[in-house]
Amino acid sequence: MSVASVLNVIKEGSAVRTSGQTSANAHSSRSHAVFQMILRNPRGKLHGKFSFIDLAGNERGADTSSANRATRIEGAEINKSLLALKECIRAMSMNATHIPFRASKLTQVLRDSFVGEKARTCMIATLAPGQNSVECSLNTLRYADRVKELGPGAKPAPPLGDDLAYLHQSLRSQGEEEEQGAEMYNFHQAVDLLQQAEEYLVEEHQQCIQENKEYLKQEEAIMQKVEQDVDYDIEDYARALDVILKRKISRLVTMQEKLSNFRSQLNKEEEVSKTLRRPKAGGARK
Repeated sequence: MSVASVLNVIKEGSAVRTSGQTSANAHSSRSHAVFQMILRNPRGKLHGKFSFIDLAGNERGADTSSANRATRIEGAEINKSLLALKECIRAMSMNATHIPFRASKLTQVLRDSFVGEKARTCMIATLAPGQNSVECSLNTLRYADRVKELGPGAKPAPPLGDDLAYLHQSLRSQGEEEEQGAEMYNFHQAVDLLQQAEEYLVEEHQQCIQENKEYLKQEEAIMQKVEQDVDYDIEDYARALDVILKRKISRLVTMQEKLSNFRSQLNKEEEVSKTLRRPKAGGARK
């Protein structure tokens, strides 16, 4: 792989990276950027892997409370992944029995960078010189400093239970829960449930479309027999059609239930987002 090809991959990734305007920043990254280089020997065996991650900056939850749903969900996912990363670093530096890597996609991607026997991690922190950002800058330095404390070969225990709940419970026990505590946890949970309901609904709809195609073929075959065979068996026709209709109705009922659940989760996410308090005037933004 040449330098030019690597730069082209980075350029393509940067072009599709989402960004937008928030109340905190005019140009805000709405996603993390992950670039990985995997090295293999001539036999195809893994030799090593480089992972470069440009983290999106977190925003106060209240800064996006009045934004549209897409922006709220993006912000919630970014903040959740950054909280998960912070907790994974803290837990590993303290040799905790459970490391919540499953709490976000980001920490799942970075897992082997922390726990590999020969893994090495470097964090580059960006700090703001303004006086209003002193607290945030100090917190950033503390979190980055913890990476240096992580020795190679750490062995986290197998995942247990709900890592999102574990994450927030752990932060509360340290007195480090994010600025809105239970409100932000409820929002993260609402977003997770909404996305899960969306996945179930889309999957169900796709299955319904595929089955309808097969049912249509079966119905055409039945109708062709009815139209071409004068002495067709009317009971066989009714029986075959009844079987098809019952299966279609059963699938539609299931899809309707998942649609109702999805719409319910949409409403819950909307309601929970309204509980996020606006930041106080003059408060520092992260």
